[in-house]
Amino acid sequence: MSIKPLIILPDPILRQVSKPVERVDADLRKLADDMLETMYDAPGIGLAAIQVGEPRRLLVIDLAKEGEPPQPHVVINPEILESADQRSVYEEGCLSIPDYYAEVERPASVRVKYLDRDGKLQEMQAEGLMATCLQHEIDHLNGVLFIDHISKLKRDMVVRKFKKLAKDKAPGKMVG
Repeated sequence: MSIKPLIILPDPILRQVSKPVERVDADLRKLADDMLETMYDAPGIGLAAIQVGEPRRLLVIDLAKEGEPPQPHVVINPEILESADQRSVYEEGCLSIPDYYAEVERPASVRVKYLDRDGKLQEMQAEGLMATCLQHEIDHLNGVLFIDHISKLKRDMVVRKFKKLAKDKAPGKMVG
């Protein structure tokens, strides 16, 4: 069952810090599967649980290119252990901020500790797009959006745009 991601404004839930997952069970795996379906339908390459209204430290990622078999990653309670000094810039977008993209500078590689969908402790050394995607989604879990990494002028412009959209829509209809 695909879940519609929340649009950034006026929904303050996206700015909440997500709570750690205490138990990896069938319900959590079902949520992860629903999130993957949502991400594929969007289409996107990453989705954090907070984006679908679940303030839990859970994210999904799949960087498989079109025509390749899916390579889903379910990442539970991620923690960045190390970040490289070297930086890289990627043009980022977000399912919660539709049709807006901006170049964001982040560490070029990260080492992340997490639980997999079976609850087993894992570590991943990620570089390139995977490093960027992990950092972007972990930011969501910490109440941070990619627009927080761009200039104040650009951020203010996108926030004004979404406030206007929110004003033009009826209350309670700011989903997907």
